[in-house]
Amino acid sequence: MLKDKGVAEFVHAAALLKQRDVRATFWLVGAPDPANPSSITHAQLVAWQKQGSIEWLGHREDMPELLRQCDIACLPSYREGLPRFLLESMATGLAVVSTDAPGCRHAVQQGVSGLLVPVRDAMALADALDRLIQNVSERVNMGVQGRDRVLRDFSSPLITQQTLAIYQQLASK
Repeated sequence: MLKDKGVAEFVHAAALLKQRDVRATFWLVGAPDPANPSSITHAQLVAWQKQGSIEWLGHREDMPELLRQCDIACLPSYREGLPRFLLESMATGLAVVSTDAPGCRHAVQQGVSGLLVPVRDAMALADALDRLIQNVSERVNMGVQGRDRVLRDFSSPLITQQTLAIYQQLASK
């Protein structure tokens, strides 16, 4: 649980949605990393859970099963490489809400496979989550589009083939 993943903004967005009486459950999954200065503390995670807007599930080994129980995946990160969590979520057919940040914007097609919001903007995050919570057909369509994109553009065989082609090109020089 790292600050740079937008955890505080997610918690704030969940609280805003609870104030709007939006009926949804908001999970945080992951463990603190005391060795990382960007880590959210255990005490903070427990305090957020006690406030009642999120459920902190801690470290889990069963992410595929958890994703099957979700309707939307959310990663409000400040920056990423290519976020595996978003790709895995889209591969399972979930619509995603993320930030218009490097890495995230390369994985998510705005309005096609998910919604992108400005970095560190809990209100925009809440609005995007609310939109997909309330709009089942849009959410399902985005999930289908996201899965198609992952299979078409990010599948392991395709990435392996592209990587080998680069190696072969470099080796021939």
